[in-house]
Amino acid sequence: MTRVLDKKKVSIVRYEKSLESVRKAVDLCGGLNRLSSDAKVFIKPNVVFWTRFASFPKWGVITTSRVIEDMVVLLKERGVQKIVIGEGIVLNDPKDTESAPHAFESLGYYRLKARYGVDVIDVHNRPFKKVQLDDGISLDVNGDFLDSDFLVDIPVMKTHAQTVVSLGIKNIKGTLNVNSRKKCHSADPEKDLNYHVAKFIEMIPPCFTMLDGIYTNERGPGFDGKMRRSNILVGSSDMFSADKVGARILGFDASEVPHLVHASQNTGRPIDLSDVEPVGEPIEDVAAKHQYDFPYAEDDALPLPMKRMGIEGLAYRKYDLSMCTYCSSLNGIILTAIAQAWQGEPWNDVEVLTGKLMKPTPGKKKTILLGKCMYLANKDDPNINTLIAVKGCPPSTKKIVEAFNEAGIPLTHDIFDARETVPSLFMKKYEGRPEFDEAFFKIDD
Repeated sequence: MTRVLDKKKVSIVRYEKSLESVRKAVDLCGGLNRLSSDAKVFIKPNVVFWTRFASFPKWGVITTSRVIEDMVVLLKERGVQKIVIGEGIVLNDPKDTESAPHAFESLGYYRLKARYGVDVIDVHNRPFKKVQLDDGISLDVNGDFLDSDFLVDIPVMKTHAQTVVSLGIKNIKGTLNVNSRKKCHSADPEKDLNYHVAKFIEMIPPCFTMLDGIYTNERGPGFDGKMRRSNILVGSSDMFSADKVGARILGFDASEVPHLVHASQNTGRPIDLSDVEPVGEPIEDVAAKHQYDFPYAEDDALPLPMKRMGIEGLAYRKYDLSMCTYCSSLNGIILTAIAQAWQGEPWNDVEVLTGKLMKPTPGKKKTILLGKCMYLANKDDPNINTLIAVKGCPPSTKKIVEAFNEAGIPLTHDIFDARETVPSLFMKKYEGRPEFDEAFFKIDD
């Protein structure tokens, strides 16, 4: 039985005022008590997506710049001089060198650099170090993160279509290089994405986790989720405890979140809240159910909205954990293009397979293998009648359009050519709603 003295404090604070609310969340749980003024501090925000070509919904997607600045102020008050803000943004083109600086400028990080002397880094441009997580798994992790004395982890409080929730532990994925991120989406059913994510907690320095729930996101992690103004901050010097409480606030017991179950088993700690001492607002007063996955038809052959459209002759199987971030970023736009191409006439019994684990259904007339991993896994499968390969990691949009046209599904290049501006269409959902305030993502003069 866990003694009271062993319990990890987790603060739950309603966000009411800049700096004051963040200070309260820190102080209630003693989140910076272990911090020395001469420590090298790494601040890890959550900038899961960026485009420099259009405005898009940031609420519940990206850590608010206001909370980032408030944390910098609190660190400076404690005499900390060495502060790095570091992130590795997921970009449509992994070779894009312009969007990360554009994001940091737009979010005010460079203003923080000028005002407080913090460094701002794109982890993709910095050295990586290999970290051995177990006998079979090694990941390349940003060296600045690994060499820091103290981590301030500030993810958004959101659900996630693959990992149920994306909170403190999941946010560490942004310190990995691109190949290691792909590696996390393993085809090994025993060492899958959740297994890898749970391991992240083993490589962190002493830390303070602040879950930014000013805006929360249902069916995240991206801009196509449903954002809410929730005004919640969760803080703890114990990341696992913060995530257990954050999951509960989003409507899930930690036992329903596979990577938290793995973390519990790895650390020998309980999966329930018996070793946690919530302070501040009662959990039940701020908790609200957030759905995490996108609904599909009962046979998982089509997203439910497409099934309701009456689409026939196509099976586009539901994504699984082995689909990596870079193919996932294409998935939504492909489905949108398919919906636009539907004219009411059944297509010719086409199946689309993604990720690394799916296997062809016997008897399908045409099978599209989407991405390098799926092609290598199934290129010789005897159950495929007509194979249409879309190679590449990630595959090019040009090849995607060509493959679907070959299968008799007349996709056009238009939506793919406008890929960088499509996120702006989601802004319409938030027009005329003053609670969704862009000012949270700016640093005041």
